[in-house]
Amino acid sequence: MQYAVHFNANRCAECFACEVACKSAHDLRPHAQETPGTIGPRFRQVMQVSDGESSIQYVSIACMHCGSPDCMAVCPAKAISREGQFGAVLVDRAKCIGCRYCSWACEFGAPQFDLDGLMRKCDLCVDRLREGQLPACVESCCGGALTFGPVEEVETNVRARAANRLFRAQ
Repeated sequence: MQYAVHFNANRCAECFACEVACKSAHDLRPHAQETPGTIGPRFRQVMQVSDGESSIQYVSIACMHCGSPDCMAVCPAKAISREGQFGAVLVDRAKCIGCRYCSWACEFGAPQFDLDGLMRKCDLCVDRLREGQLPACVESCCGGALTFGPVEEVETNVRARAANRLFRAQ
């Protein structure tokens, strides 16, 4: 079964708690070589999207754990695989050769490279999921903008909300 994290921009409190929780859960610290104040690797990123005028929207993004991941298809070392229980796309850093093909293939910018030149990315917090917990980003989301569940359930909920908005607009 495939699971997913869904982001609802209307509920985002713009607090960055999801990004902080992800960094904490994965021990993603700034590298000593980086300029002080930089943030280091980010598996989940809260980004500002603007229409070029005054409207700014915050969007929380991470690896989409795609059904047919391009990163997995192009990896010559077969270092990227799909985990069976939750459908998470995982990286075996022992197999990664640091070629960066995955980075070029991913539309979402999920693959990131550590100082050792090897790829890292969101792992959907599979260790937490196996213990019956939610992904760290979802658990920390104070506004309820991030939800987690089977893809079919998430899609059904999104469709229902869209239909309700359409119905109310009429």
